Amino acid sequence: MEHRNLVKLIQAAHADRPVELVLAGAPVLNVFTGELLEVPVAIDGGHVVGFEERECRRREDCDGGVLVPGLIDAHVHIESSMVTVPRFAEAIVPHGTTAVVTDAHEIANVLGRPGIDYILQSSEGTPLDLFLMLPSCVPATPLETSGATLGPDELAPYVGHPRVLGLGEVMNEPAVLNADDELLAKIELAGSRRVDGHAAGLRGRALAAYIAAGIHSDHEATTAAEGLERLRLGMHLMIREGTAAKNLDALVSVCRGPGAERCMFCTDDRLPSDLLERGHIDELVRRAIEGGVDPVT
Repeated sequence: MEHRNLVKLIQAAHADRPVELVLAGAPVLNVFTGELLEVPVAIDGGHVVGFEERECRRREDCDGGVLVPGLIDAHVHIESSMVTVPRFAEAIVPHGTTAVVTDAHEIANVLGRPGIDYILQSSEGTPLDLFLMLPSCVPATPLETSGATLGPDELAPYVGHPRVLGLGEVMNEPAVLNADDELLAKIELAGSRRVDGHAAGLRGRALAAYIAAGIHSDHEATTAAEGLERLRLGMHLMIREGTAAKNLDALVSVCRGPGAERCMFCTDDRLPSDLLERGHIDELVRRAIEGGVDPVT
């Protein structure tokens, strides 16, 4: 953050000047403590700067709801929605999703680096915070014909980008288990950043070896037993409910247990018809609550 903006943020938090916005009239879910607090929310410069009444330039009455942080889609291929990033944002932001972590695997397999550049550039100026995972498998396997080949050298220039969080779904499980040099070089390129998994069907020693390579998460669990095994081995579990793959009902019991803090929701792929008719991550939240998950959780 620039020095000038940091000064303004400190002043706003200290109530040395009016804030831009106050939201009032609804309980606030504090996700750090799990409390529902009857307090106003002071916002300035896109940041929550306090939980008290403040002099403000704009005030919104939120009576009838509960204020919660914006929802996040932990893993999605926006190109699978068959709309541009601005149109995708237009569809999901009204449903409370304020951030997505997109994997450019599909567009990169067609266009290569220009596809990654397009996703990053077209998301600028939208009300959606878009973060990107670098595609790890372009092509997905050596048996495929794709529009590009992206090795560690082609991915390296993106590693320092502020909205690139790490390496996307490592779907070439055989290459991981066989310690393929090029794939391991991509994982090592991520450094301390996140590496997303794609461990479809892996259990036992194969899953342990896959995790040992430095892979932190998985969205391919389809049963509660698979989900628990991943959590017990230290993975973060992405619970997926998209247009094609629907795993929420099978995994919702995991969210009722002690591992819930290591779980997250994602859609992977969701078509416009589902976005318009069923919503986005908000649908997963509603259905999880219906499935017995505590609303605060």
